[in-house]
Amino acid sequence: MSVRSEVGSGATSRHTGSLFAATAVHRDSDGNSLHAPVLVLNASYEPINVCAARRALVLVLKGVAMTEEENGHFLHAARVAMRVPSVIRLLEYRRIPHQSRALSRKNILLRDRNMCQYCAAVLPSSELTLDHVIPRSRGGSSTWENLVACCHACNRRKGNQFPAEAGMKLMREPRAFNLHTSRHIMRLMGRSDDKWRKYLFY
Repeated sequence: MSVRSEVGSGATSRHTGSLFAATAVHRDSDGNSLHAPVLVLNASYEPINVCAARRALVLVLKGVAMTEEENGHFLHAARVAMRVPSVIRLLEYRRIPHQSRALSRKNILLRDRNMCQYCAAVLPSSELTLDHVIPRSRGGSSTWENLVACCHACNRRKGNQFPAEAGMKLMREPRAFNLHTSRHIMRLMGRSDDKWRKYLFY
């Protein structure tokens, strides 16, 4: 089974899925604790992904991974209380293919760190849009290299023009996700969790 299908997908085994479905779940102090990000390590302790705490618990229950660090929250079930992980490690080493991510609005904003690539304003996702550097009406395609995060003001100013025509300049050249980009995003996400730092080589 590939790392992508095992770690990144929402699919679970029938046994594990029924365990969650049949369990009365109560979270101690944070109603979003099962959505908290969890760092996923390969068996070699190399950071390879980030998933939600719920997915991490499924991997632990399936015997695919073990908890290395905990986030201080508990999942309370009828007969058991489980600590919610902050870092998990796969029990078997998985060869990681070319690091890639699906092209999506969420991943473009992640890559650009929620920063407008024209004016450098850092904004919530709801206040950003995507801009085609080369407008679609002028032959531009929806690719990693032609989509950037953009605030609404800059988007209106640029309109149907090339950046140079609008007197605008990109902060950086847009590129597809690669291992460096993924690792950088993991570090950014890990700033709020000190337990991640020793695995991300701060």
